[in-house]
Amino acid sequence: MSDFRPLRRLHVVGVFFFALFLLPSILSGQVTTGAMSGEVTSTEVEMLVGATVSAVHEPSQTQYGAVVREGGGYNIRNMRVGGPYTITVRILGHNDGEERDIYVNLNQTVRSDFALVPEAIEVAGIQVFAEQDPVLNSHRTGAATYVSADQVVQLPSIRRSTRDLARLDPRSDGNFSFGGKNWLYNNISLDGSYFNNPFGLDDPAPGGQTASEPVPFDAIEAVQVSIAPFDIRQSGFTGAAINSVTKSGTNEFTGTAYTYTRNDDFIGSKVSGDDVLNPDLKFNQSGFSLGGPLKKDKAFFFFNVESIRRDDPGSNFLAGGPGLSGPFVSRVQASDLEAISDRLMDSYGYVTGAFEDYVHETNSDKFLAKLDWNVNDNNHFIFRYNRLRADRALPPHPFAISVNNTGRGPNENSLPFQNSGYSINNELDSYVWELNSQATSYANRFFLSYNRFRDFRNPNSAPFPTLEIGVDGVTYTTAGHEPFSINNVLNQDVFQMTEELSFYSGDHVYTVGGSYERFQFDNSFNLFFYGLFPAPVEFGGTTFASLEELF
Repeated sequence: MSDFRPLRRLHVVGVFFFALFLLPSILSGQVTTGAMSGEVTSTEVEMLVGATVSAVHEPSQTQYGAVVREGGGYNIRNMRVGGPYTITVRILGHNDGEERDIYVNLNQTVRSDFALVPEAIEVAGIQVFAEQDPVLNSHRTGAATYVSADQVVQLPSIRRSTRDLARLDPRSDGNFSFGGKNWLYNNISLDGSYFNNPFGLDDPAPGGQTASEPVPFDAIEAVQVSIAPFDIRQSGFTGAAINSVTKSGTNEFTGTAYTYTRNDDFIGSKVSGDDVLNPDLKFNQSGFSLGGPLKKDKAFFFFNVESIRRDDPGSNFLAGGPGLSGPFVSRVQASDLEAISDRLMDSYGYVTGAFEDYVHETNSDKFLAKLDWNVNDNNHFIFRYNRLRADRALPPHPFAISVNNTGRGPNENSLPFQNSGYSINNELDSYVWELNSQATSYANRFFLSYNRFRDFRNPNSAPFPTLEIGVDGVTYTTAGHEPFSINNVLNQDVFQMTEELSFYSGDHVYTVGGSYERFQFDNSFNLFFYGLFPAPVEFGGTTFASLEELF
């Protein structure tokens, strides 16, 4: 069965009144930057219209500017996340105002008000005050959890995953569900790029089927979790919007190198006083990153490479035999499995593989590269590429459509052969282009993204019918191909384009723009391609009620 479905969505966003009439078409892009606003007055409570506000991102010397409008307000949008920033305010007739060590969070507007002293008053060492409340202020667009760059570094993470950071949100159930919604209702984005599992199978993020993270944890700069934002630029979810941005290079060369490893020596060998099977286990996660300037104050690079290698036991059970007993010894006899394997090899040339003491490997390789270019003081360009190649060995499905629905194991009743399993493969290539522009009276963001997801499965053996063999009405063993994975292919392509124009008037910021998203799916699933395994042999199936039927 093959299914090819192209989907397109065109969203229109405008100022508040347009949004009322076009509510179903609200812009569904994700925000990748921060912002700043405030008022500039004289100590004589005079609004200093025309004062210039300059914000400099110290690590990269990226500059942003604004002019104080009628009413004394200013706005700076599309700023790099992080800091520290130095804010300087200048106008003739007054001493300059300055505020240092300002940090900008993802999709958060920092409030910084200035009161400048007239120049005629001689005051040494002017200390300009700024009003900043990161939680309660008029620029918050709904309750949200922000995880800053320092917190990403300091907080513990078992899986080195943004999921561990998202658990900080009090509305999380600890397992990527927010506000009681299924995790497939979340909207996950990286640098504004659509990072969901758009087809809706299994895990909500790419790489989940192989237990892999789609992006190296060491490349994450900041994370935001929103449940019900009233920012018109965020929509397309009923769970949570989980938005992450990646690190960028600065004027200083910085790098990291890391490795995390564990094996079976790190786990115990007893449960409630009983000895347990303790097979060889291996895990290693290693990587390095490097960032710095291509041209000081002008262009910067950052990249991160990571590799994970993991070995898990294919079975926690041993086949029964003389002298073997205990909670981890199956009723399935090793002599029976050896006889089945010999029968299939002698009669059909089929290799079943082992039935115990074999390993399932999980491998993933990730790469992220990012380029930031300060085209000039008013235009900043970003390009990011992310790549994932992951595979994971799995046994045959443990219970779906098995004999009497008793399960294929491995468990105390049933032991499948290794070659009845398969490996699942997740491949991802993600590209982002973004141009942020600033001017005195407006700010603009143009965004392009293309994500290529490829999910497919490889059988462990040559083509052979799926065999289910039962004993006493319960599945005893499984041989041949995994019934649900042969030629199981899912190709997904997602294209995004967003244009946002924000212009300032008095105390207000108006946003108008549009977003276009195109989803394309190609899905193949072939059940019963290698044998009608649910049917008994007397009806032409490949399900055997006993060992005698097979032999």
